[in-house]
Amino acid sequence: MVHRTRRRRARWLTALPLALFVALASGCVVETPTVVRPVFSQGGVLTLPEPATAGEVSVEEAIHSRRSVREFASTALTYDEVGQVLWAAQGVTDESGHRAAPSAGALYPLEVYLVVGQVQGLPAGVYQYVPDGHALLPLAQHERREALAAAAGGAHAVRSAPATLVIVGVYERTAAKYGERAERYVHLEAGHAAENVYLECAALGLGTVSIGAFSDDAVREALDLPEEQTPLYLMPVGHLLP
Repeated sequence: MVHRTRRRRARWLTALPLALFVALASGCVVETPTVVRPVFSQGGVLTLPEPATAGEVSVEEAIHSRRSVREFASTALTYDEVGQVLWAAQGVTDESGHRAAPSAGALYPLEVYLVVGQVQGLPAGVYQYVPDGHALLPLAQHERREALAAAAGGAHAVRSAPATLVIVGVYERTAAKYGERAERYVHLEAGHAAENVYLECAALGLGTVSIGAFSDDAVREALDLPEEQTPLYLMPVGHLLP
């Protein structure tokens, strides 16, 4: 699995425009005054901006305003916004490695992928969120929204959203300790992570919707996921319509 990931990452890197690759690989931020650009760190991952832990919207306000949103503005998401939403889903929140969503036995069986269509500074493609270090690992190049939407019965929200979070479960991580209860615990944890995404989007003025109607195999094929990873949620994210 490690070798496979490295090969995919290498193919992705070679497809980058030369100027962008040189800027990223050298650790330089591309000169754009209002856009936070990703920077490659050691190991080939893209560092995300430090997540905010305080904001202008209270938890109560976020709960009150939270709604499922299926139509999005055409505005691209910022690198800060996707970083904050990913952190809410599975970000590390203390020095012991605990994450934003509770996990049975702190075994953390979830993986989160970001399918990018329109995110400032990020080429379209598939990225894996790396909680330890708050970073993105590039996995695949080119636009994948259409294939992912097809896996969800042609869901317009997936096709049109600037980005979609894909939350998957690895049951074996939890089953090693909890046996046959593992599936239930993993599903509970996925729900915790998804609600965090909803509330973070509400706090940021973004919209999202949880989608569970899709073909597991088609999602795996669209994103080139390992067989042991079971897709549980698709969560398109975007700016609200005016």
